[in-house]
Amino acid sequence: MAYILNIETATKNCSVSLGKDKQLIDVIEYASESYSHAEKLHVFIDRILKQNRLKPSDLNAVAVSKGPGSYTGLRIGVSAAKGLAYALNIPLISLSTLTILARKITINSGFIIPIIDARRMEVYSAVYDQHYTLVRDVQADILEDNPFEKYLNENTVVFVGDAVVKARNIILHKNAVFSNERYPSAQQMHDIAFQKFITKNFENIAYFEPFYLKDFIVVSKKSI
Repeated sequence: MAYILNIETATKNCSVSLGKDKQLIDVIEYASESYSHAEKLHVFIDRILKQNRLKPSDLNAVAVSKGPGSYTGLRIGVSAAKGLAYALNIPLISLSTLTILARKITINSGFIIPIIDARRMEVYSAVYDQHYTLVRDVQADILEDNPFEKYLNENTVVFVGDAVVKARNIILHKNAVFSNERYPSAQQMHDIAFQKFITKNFENIAYFEPFYLKDFIVVSKKSI
């Protein structure tokens, strides 16, 4: 019997889920414009364990969304996951945020392209087929450069993520479909996390860092 705690904080959604072996048994999440992850994450972890009558020591692994995404959100989620894994002496599992987001969509053919909002007209994206197999690796794309034209010319493409808001005004191809799903969720993490647990695909707790994709830039406000 294996209990896995899943943590997803890469975007505005603060999300945790709990799985037992192959089964997802509970999810708690809250999306907020104010990025309240620091206040809510540990409360959610405590709540999800208590309402399933578990103690932290009952956990067999912790899985975390590793990015790309919000610098602050990723730092909070990864720090919590590493702290739990170290304190409990259990494995740490990492999952791509874009893979988690892609699994919000089900298609019979074509492509799924999760897009997470970055600065200006930039997005973090990857390309998956209908089986969630990675077709093109994670990278930062500028929407105005038509980075997805190849896939749009080939088949239907479903775009999913918070960058859909700005993408739908730029990507006007007839094969483009825009999902209303905005944020990745820990609800989609457990299947992947359990497979990694079975194959012992674990991270080194001491050296693991979030996948920011781009360097964090501090922007200071100019005084008027």
